[in-house]
Amino acid sequence: MFKQLQAEASEFNARRSLLAVIIIMGVSLLLTSFIPEDPAEFGILATIPALFLIIYIFITKRILEALTLASIMGFFMVSRGDVLGAFSGSILEVMMSEDIAWLIIVCGLMGSIISLIEKAGGAFAFGEWVAKRAKTRKSSLMWTWVLGVVVFIDDYLNSLTVGSCMAPVTDKHKVPREFLAYVVDSTAAPLCVIIPISTWAVFAGRLLEVNGWAPEGEGLIYFIKTLPFNFYGWIAAIIVPLIILGVIPIFGPMKKAEKRVQEGGPLAPAGSEKIDIRSGATDIEIPKNPRVINFILPILVLVGATIYFDVDMQIGVLVTMAFMFVLYLGQNIMSAEDFSDVALQGIKNMILPLMLMVLAFLFAEVNDQIGFTYYVISSASKYMTPELMPVTIFLILAVTEFITGTNWGMYVIALPIVIPLAMGLDVNIALAVSAVLSAGVFGSHVCFYSDATVLTSAATGCNNFDHAYTQAPFGILAAAISAVCFLIAGFIF
Repeated sequence: MFKQLQAEASEFNARRSLLAVIIIMGVSLLLTSFIPEDPAEFGILATIPALFLIIYIFITKRILEALTLASIMGFFMVSRGDVLGAFSGSILEVMMSEDIAWLIIVCGLMGSIISLIEKAGGAFAFGEWVAKRAKTRKSSLMWTWVLGVVVFIDDYLNSLTVGSCMAPVTDKHKVPREFLAYVVDSTAAPLCVIIPISTWAVFAGRLLEVNGWAPEGEGLIYFIKTLPFNFYGWIAAIIVPLIILGVIPIFGPMKKAEKRVQEGGPLAPAGSEKIDIRSGATDIEIPKNPRVINFILPILVLVGATIYFDVDMQIGVLVTMAFMFVLYLGQNIMSAEDFSDVALQGIKNMILPLMLMVLAFLFAEVNDQIGFTYYVISSASKYMTPELMPVTIFLILAVTEFITGTNWGMYVIALPIVIPLAMGLDVNIALAVSAVLSAGVFGSHVCFYSDATVLTSAATGCNNFDHAYTQAPFGILAAAISAVCFLIAGFIF
């Protein structure tokens, strides 16, 4: 049955797809007759949209459609008759939220920065510079990993810069885009959660203050206490070079991607051009004397400005755009008109990734309304012992985060529950908080529509379903090892 549904989805018949959507909406409407009016009483019914989402994605591989339908299903549950009004109000609230405004500014301008670096020949020059040093397939991937470790300040910055500049290098060595995306993604969120001067550290530190564990102004100090226990971040990052060097063999869907390329197939899976941030880069003319400083200086300014302004990446990208305007026009590489045209094209290239993230936020919003995350945590807490709490929290929230795809949003919901629970059970609070942080990183790392997955896919030119699907086994491997570590630490501490 599952294979028949997959075949139906791959052949795609518009009328049958419309019929399927109508049936789904009809079932959702019928469902409202059997559920309580108060979302607090939904119980296990709160998991229905999430389960539908995962099943629909695996059958159809159409993530935009899946997120939209799952969100509408959730709005049927919470709004009863006024589904359209609830959907309209929530999408407006999401679009007006500070998080989405920040995403549009930062990710849109990051698209501009990447396009401008391409236009100035900086990416080409950097690729040539790395190519002289990365003469083998393994070395090109190790350079990707090392660069990802160096650009640790933010997962968005990491994914977009490392992915976009290393894709041409690894392409020369016939590396599947799925493998490149895995390497890039594994040094994004996993690194940010184990480095105390990252956007993740600043955000998590503030939450530790708000939720009563860290005194006011000491959030980062208390975040540092969690670093030894952020097992998933450490393990996910360390596994990458072991796979590159062959210590851990490639397995699962990634092995099929390797076989496709080795047999002369395309480097990127089908449909990747839709999300590729460099999809229009074929029209870019490389300057006669491309200079590597036109890549390195903007990146250094971006990282430096972000750190200088209290790890504020929004100010970082604004300062970098101003710096690049002076740098490129000063070299007579492009005119002011060219600069604005290329910057605008970069923003256009980010439309699909941004749209995916907006729908992911909308789905997270309706999940909050039906109490999905709260139900999962509260249900699991009934069976927790002090020794098993860390591993239980990690596993439950890892699954929850894989479904919702909003790492920071999950932190906002989970930490106010987990910190008092840890205090009540006399559990090491740093260990319990680390379980929450690690679960968020796992979700960011492997979820099909998380921000990190989407942006890594855009930067590396790899369909985000195939990226998530091929890296999932390695993420699950890291999660399994992390779970064992949390289990052992729970008994020791």
